Formats: sequence, C-alpha cells, structure tokens
Amino acid sequence: MTRSTATLRRLPRRTRQAVPAGLLALLAGCAAYRPLPLPTAPRLAASWHDLHHAGALRPPLSVPEVAALAVENDPTLRAARASLGVARAQVLDAGILPNPTLSAAVTPVIGGPGTTTGWSVGLSQDLQALVTLRPRLQAARAEAGQVDASLLWQEWQVIGQARLLTVDLVEGARLGRLLRQARALLAHRYAATRAAVAEGNASLTAVSPDLAALTTTERQIDALDQLQQTRRHQLAALLGLAPGAALPLAPRLDLPAVPPAAVLASLPTLPERRPDLLALRLGYRAQDARVRAAILGQFPRLTIGFTSGSDTGGVRSIGPQITLDLPVFDRNQGKIALARATRRQLHAEYAARLATAIGEVRAMAADSALLRRQLRLARRHLATTARIADAATAAFRAGNLTERAYVDFVTTRIETEQQILALEQSLREQQVAMATLTGAGMPTVRLAAPAEPRS
Repeated sequence: MTRSTATLRRLPRRTRQAVPAGLLALLAGCAAYRPLPLPTAPRLAASWHDLHHAGALRPPLSVPEVAALAVENDPTLRAARASLGVARAQVLDAGILPNPTLSAAVTPVIGGPGTTTGWSVGLSQDLQALVTLRPRLQAARAEAGQVDASLLWQEWQVIGQARLLTVDLVEGARLGRLLRQARALLAHRYAATRAAVAEGNASLTAVSPDLAALTTTERQIDALDQLQQTRRHQLAALLGLAPGAALPLAPRLDLPAVPPAAVLASLPTLPERRPDLLALRLGYRAQDARVRAAILGQFPRLTIGFTSGSDTGGVRSIGPQITLDLPVFDRNQGKIALARATRRQLHAEYAARLATAIGEVRAMAADSALLRRQLRLARRHLATTARIADAATAAFRAGNLTERAYVDFVTTRIETEQQILALEQSLREQQVAMATLTGAGMPTVRLAAPAEPRS
C-alpha cells in the first residue's frame, strides 16, 4: 500500500464515495466531438427544377414564384439562418449559473508532533451570477429576437431583389423587341438609300444620317443584351443556380398592389411592421438590460460556502466560509458608463433609421405620383403618333409617301413606345421598392413589437 493510498483511506467514508461519483457525473455531462467537414464544391443547381420547393411549379414562373424560390435557395440567406442557432445558444449560455467550487487538500505528516494526516474539504458558490442572472437572460433573449428580426429583414431584401430583377428582365425583353423592330426599319431604309446612291439617284451625304441611326440602334441593342445577361447572372446567383441555367419567366408581371394613399396612411404603424426597425428596438432592449446588469454588478462580489477538515493533531472542524470583495477601487463604474453610452448610441441609431425609413417611403410615393402623370401624358402622345404612323403606312403602301417619311413616322411611334416602356419599368421598380420598404406581399412578421424598457 502506497502512502497516497493510505492517506486516501484515512478520509471519511462519505468523502471517499463522493469522489468517484463526482467524476462519473462530470464524464456523463461532457459533449462529444463530431467533425463538420467543409464542402469541396459549390452547391449550385444545374436547373431550376432542382431548386428547393420547385417541384410543384410549372413554367413560366411568375414574380411571386421567383421570389419564393429566392427565399428558399439564396446561398447567402441560407448561411445567415445559421445565426439563429448561435443566438439560441447564447440564450442557453446566459441562463447557466457558474458551477460551485469544490476544494480539497491533504496534509500528510512529515515531521513534528503531528500524529495523523490532515485534510480539508470546502464547497463554495459565487452569488454575483444570481444577482445579474435575470437582466443577462433578458438581454440574451432580446438579442435572439434581434437576430430573428434581422433575418426576416434580409428575407425582405432578397424578395425585393428577386422581384426587381424579374421586372427588369421582362421589361428588358420588351425593350429588345422594340429596338429590333426599329433596327429592321432603319436597316431597310439604309439599304434603300445605298441602292439609290449606287444608281446615282441620291448623293453620298444621304447615306450618313441613315447609317448613324442604324449604328446607334445596334449599339443600344448590344448594350441591352449585355445588361440582360448581367441581370440573368444576378438572378441565377440569387436562386443558387449555376450561371447560364435557363429560367422561364412569365411575360405578365404580377406585383403586389401598393396604393400611395394607403401607404402614407399606414406610416404610423411602420415601426411595428418593419423587421429592421424591430431589430433595432430589440437591440436597444438588450442593451437596456445590460445597463441594469452593470448597475447590479456594482454590488460587492459575494461567495459563500462551508469547509470541513481535520488537522494533523486529529482535531476536526466544520463551518461556513464567506468571501466578500471590498469595493475600494472598482465599483463597476467603467462597465456602467460603457453600457449607458452604448444605449445612448443605439437610441440615436434607431431615431435616425426611423426618420430615414419614413422619409424614403414618402419620397417614393411622390416619385410614383410623378411617374404616373408622365405615363398618362406619354400614352396620350402615343395615341397621336400611332394614328399618324398608321396613316403613313397606308399612304406608303398606296405609293403616296416616300419611304424615308414613312420610316420617320413609324420610328417616332416606336420611340414613343420605348419612352412609355421606360416609364412603366421605372414605375414598377418604384412599386417593388415601396413594397420592400412597407412589407406589401412580404412574409408576415413573426415577432411581436417589443415593449419599450422603462427609463
């Protein structure tokens, strides 16, 4: 029998039994390591049929269907959802109290008048964590709600971006058809002018304006094709599709109705509906809880417990033990000042965001009204130019109008249609932006408006 074994056997029986039981409890509560290897290749769908929740959809895809696919498949959004697990883990961590402290010591006799091995056992608990438990837990829960609201706001942004790209692609296809129609007319006129010059019926200077008009239109078509390609790539990235994957879009744009009068009337309730504003309010609520925790933390740290032991003379003792910090230098004044300053900063940030949000919606409502007035005037102008173009077409076919005049009248009608298309596209883009800022057609806010903390 070794000396350490003999010493252990001199301890009380209950103490000897508690040691292996404590070790088993610690081992039972330990978490096991599991590897999580990183992906070796990008997870991009080769076809839109392979996207999540695409099985029940039938082509062509409407704007709401494209937006729904974006919410489910956007790689950045799917990665952001992992932050919910982090927030829940922080709530769990905030509600866990510190472990009690167990201390033990053995003092074997190596000389002197002692007759037996001394030992001591102590158990203590820090009470400071109990004092600040409630505000710390409130702060963690508010932060978890803030993460949830921020994620919902990010979903709104993804939906708005998917709507906007779909609108631009559909309207860009309409513009492409008009430009190609104009190019066909200009190319025909340019060919006729060149033939007249070759036959000696027109001077070379007559070719210059026709060639310039044709070249300008071809450049517009090339620029539009490049822009459309960029939009398709952006929408594919938003959906988690491989670049170049086909995505059939419906030519009819089904957008949520956003009446400006209704939007302006609903502005007072915007802070209860906008997830970004809710996230800021929850962040302010969490910081207010940290202020309370810092104030409670200024009280002296108190640790209580009990000790039991036996000295080398065999005298046994047991009694309470109290440890109290003396607040001479550190009264938690630094943490209190930092918490209050951060709360003031969050208060100012929320006020600024609220003012910006209201101002953006009001500005977009005014812009939409202006675009509607311009669109009404352009449509009236189109009615006039269309009648003139129809009359010019009939006169040209009857041989009563030159080709140059005919092409000029028809080109004017096409340019007016392009102007109307541009105004309609701008109006729809404004509609998408206003719906994103006000929540029209967006996922329902899953969060109740947080109660404001008492000052």
